[in-house]
Amino acid sequence: MKEITMDVFFNELNGLLDGLLEKEEKNIVAGAQIMADTIAKGGVIHVLGSGHSVGFAMEMQNRVGSLACVHKIETNDFVLKGKVTLDEFKNSETPFERRAGVGNQLYELYDIRPEDCFIIISNSGINGVVIDLAVAAKEHGHKVIVVTSWQHTSAEASRHPSGFKLYEKGDVVIDNCGPRGDALIETGKLEKICSVSSITGAFIAQSLECESCRMLKEQGAELPIFWDEAQEGGAAHNAALRAKYAGRV
Repeated sequence: MKEITMDVFFNELNGLLDGLLEKEEKNIVAGAQIMADTIAKGGVIHVLGSGHSVGFAMEMQNRVGSLACVHKIETNDFVLKGKVTLDEFKNSETPFERRAGVGNQLYELYDIRPEDCFIIISNSGINGVVIDLAVAAKEHGHKVIVVTSWQHTSAEASRHPSGFKLYEKGDVVIDNCGPRGDALIETGKLEKICSVSSITGAFIAQSLECESCRMLKEQGAELPIFWDEAQEGGAAHNAALRAKYAGRV
């Protein structure tokens, strides 16, 4: 057993990120190409993460240096838009992220257009909502980028009635290279500590944005990126971007 220290975690995490870059660089570039194509057509990138993976969309959205055309899909929109009651949504006997049969309903909640693409994130990739949305997106002709843990998803059976796992519906699949269960550091007992999917997810999210912006810049396209409003013209620039994507993100 390794000693439990911050230095051990730092070293283990660095090794994990090095391996992720080596293994998944081509897939990240392929995903970024889908995003760049969507942006060039005036489209929106719709992002859904289950569980802690909601942070993936938050990493990409509404901050200086981020793309203005990223839409964070949230399952609690079912409540906010009056599709289910709060009690039904919070029913612990059937966690919402595990429910099948709601993907088309989730898709219909938003202003989604043919030029749009999707990023769907789930460590396990076996639960109902993420698989349903991926199926709905594919049925409507959209490209889907999947981010999952291959080690985790390959070790567990699908909970979806179809038997599908999320990765099977991806045009591009990116392995976050995290361990099954997410925690990285062994303690010498059954438990492990230091979950890593949020960190590897942030790296993947920023890398996708970085590479898509590189591609657009090489094409001579204007980047729909939020500026620092402390700089001259920043507030007006950001307001114009928000107006361009109003009602869609």
